[in-house]
Amino acid sequence: MISSTSSTLRAGSAVRAIPGTLIKVTTVTFMAMWLFSLVLTGFAVQTDDFVIIGVLPAIAAGLDVPQAAAGALVTVFTLVYALGAPLSATLFARLPRKRVLLAALTLFVAANLAVPAVDGYPALMALRVLAALGTATALPVALAVAAQRAPEHARGRSLAAVMAGLTGAFVLGVPAGTWVGAAWGWPATFVLGGLLGLAALVAVAVWLPADGDERGAPVRVVSRELLTGPVAGVLGVTVLAVAGNIAFQTYLATFLDGLAGVAPTALGVLLAAAGIAGIGGTHAAGWAVDRWGAGPTFTGAGLAFTAGMAGFAVCWAARPAPLAVVVPLLLVWSATAWAVPPAIQSLMLTRAGRHAAAPAMALTSSTVYLGAAAGSAAGGLLAGGPGAIPLLAAGCALAAVALARLVPAR
Repeated sequence: MISSTSSTLRAGSAVRAIPGTLIKVTTVTFMAMWLFSLVLTGFAVQTDDFVIIGVLPAIAAGLDVPQAAAGALVTVFTLVYALGAPLSATLFARLPRKRVLLAALTLFVAANLAVPAVDGYPALMALRVLAALGTATALPVALAVAAQRAPEHARGRSLAAVMAGLTGAFVLGVPAGTWVGAAWGWPATFVLGGLLGLAALVAVAVWLPADGDERGAPVRVVSRELLTGPVAGVLGVTVLAVAGNIAFQTYLATFLDGLAGVAPTALGVLLAAAGIAGIGGTHAAGWAVDRWGAGPTFTGAGLAFTAGMAGFAVCWAARPAPLAVVVPLLLVWSATAWAVPPAIQSLMLTRAGRHAAAPAMALTSSTVYLGAAAGSAAGGLLAGGPGAIPLLAAGCALAAVALARLVPAR
């Protein structure tokens, strides 16, 4: 029987019908390329978000400002993102998503490529605010489009692919940006961010389909779908899960030094390996979400994270610990920590209404920053006795798992 389906055509397979058969000649699939454009978007904006950390001393020296003032560039970027993401997602909900994404990336690219032309701290701060606004708009839209355009049975893997772009920013983008800044001066780091954003802009323009790009619902409808108990519950889960991870991550260098005498040079190698494990954890979580659902995947990741933290606590009690034990625990930590975001995002999509996908992703992103601030502060209270930090992280993870099981379905 000769047949073809819209899903087959949408996947971009070249189909040739022969009597009694259906032959699909697959080259580069359309599905893969539109998703790649979103992955590249996540990679570009996440690299730009964190790469500045590696060139802060050079910025302070180049602009003749204190280190604290240079650090404020990171703080302001974070605050603008946290406040701007849900606001922009709600305000632009009625516009076609591809158009919004292209406009956001254009702003992001312009703000970064203009950095070499500035000659003072206020101008650089203004450009960072504009770049943050572009990021706050682009990333939630990219996540929402990834979830909505993918077939339902592949939604988790689609979200995980975009999240892998974020993980890749830590593994590849941030070191590359730091190296570029050291070689050609700190403004070149921002130019690199702008070029990455330009590549994402071109990829979205060429490969992300505009057909079927539905306009969003009115603001009152979106707000009604967001202001529910299940959505609030998932946001609470997000705060707890992120707080536990960040409490440990923030003081990781201090903890590993006290645990096994890990020097800064060795730490860099360990973090690179942990980043690769994080990419693997993200992909595994996407596959698990599609196979078993968001709830079971989050529970499994949270319990595995707790087990890893318990292992670190035991090692601390018996320190010094050999690297043969520390390294596997570090890989477990990174893999499980990065397995959490795709599960939480999928959990949020099942709790938010169908009109509120992009604002829901934006709210989740903003809540991540709230959880990060809480975790960093809590870890700071225990930094004098870093052996207690894994116990704090484990407690937060267990609380998040327990709360997730109580969050009602929509």
